[in-house]
Amino acid sequence: MKYSGWPEPGELVVGDVDEIADFGVFVDLDEYEDKRGLCHISEVASGWIKNVRDHVREGQTVVAKVLEVDESSNQIDLSIKDVNEHQRKETIQDWKNAQKADNWMLIALGEDVDDDRYTSVANALLAEYESLYDAFESAAISGDEALEDVDVDADTADAVVTAARDNVSVPYVDVTGYVDLESAAPDGVDDVRDALAAAEGNGEIPDGVELDVGYVGSPEYRIKVRAPDYKTAESQLETAAERARESIEAAGGAGEFHRERREDDE
Repeated sequence: MKYSGWPEPGELVVGDVDEIADFGVFVDLDEYEDKRGLCHISEVASGWIKNVRDHVREGQTVVAKVLEVDESSNQIDLSIKDVNEHQRKETIQDWKNAQKADNWMLIALGEDVDDDRYTSVANALLAEYESLYDAFESAAISGDEALEDVDVDADTADAVVTAARDNVSVPYVDVTGYVDLESAAPDGVDDVRDALAAAEGNGEIPDGVELDVGYVGSPEYRIKVRAPDYKTAESQLETAAERARESIEAAGGAGEFHRERREDDE
C-alpha cells in the first residue's frame, strides 16, 4: 500500500535512484504514489563532489530527508547526506516491515481485494496499532485478543490472525485459557491446590516455555502460556488444563477447560 498524499518536510523517506544528472539525483519515492524527489548534488554527500556517480548509482535504494515540498510545482527536495547511519538502517527496516505487512494483508483479505476494503481494514488496525506490522505481530503473539478493540468483523479478525500465525516470525507467542475446578470434599481446597500444581507441571515444563496459573474467581482459574511458537503454546495450554482436570477428577471433583472467561475480569 502506498500513500496517496505528500510527504512532510523533515520526514525520512525510502526511494530508488531513478536518474542521475550533473546537478543531482532523481529519486522515485517507494512509499508514495507517483511521487518523485530531487536530491541536489550539494545534498548527496558531505564535502566537495566531483562525480555524483561516486556516491550513488541508478537503481540504488536510498533513505533521504524531505527538505521542502511544493505541491503546486510537484517538487520534493531531498537530502541524502542529512541521514545518519542509524536513521538509514531504522528507516529501511520499517520500510521492509511495511512491505511484509502489505503482503500479509493480501494473504488475509485475498489478492483481489478492492482498495476500499483494504483501506478500511488497514485504517481499523492502524487505529489501535502504530503500524500494520505491529498489528500482525501482535495477532501472531496473542491471537484474537490482539484484535478485540479493532473495528473489524469476526471473519476478518480470524483471517488476520490466521495470516499472522502462518507467516509472522515472532520471538514468542502468548495464549490464554481457563479451567474450572470444583470439589465438594471436606478437603476440597487441598484437591484444588493439587490440581493447580498439576497444571503448572510440577516443575516439568519444557525449556523455552513459560506457564503461569492464576486465580480469577472461584471456580475459575487462568492458565497463561508463553512459547516460541503457536503450536507449542496451544499444546502446552491444553496439556496443562488436562493435567488439572485429571487431578481434580481423581479426587472426586470436577474440571472443565474453556478458552474464554465465563465472566468479565474484576
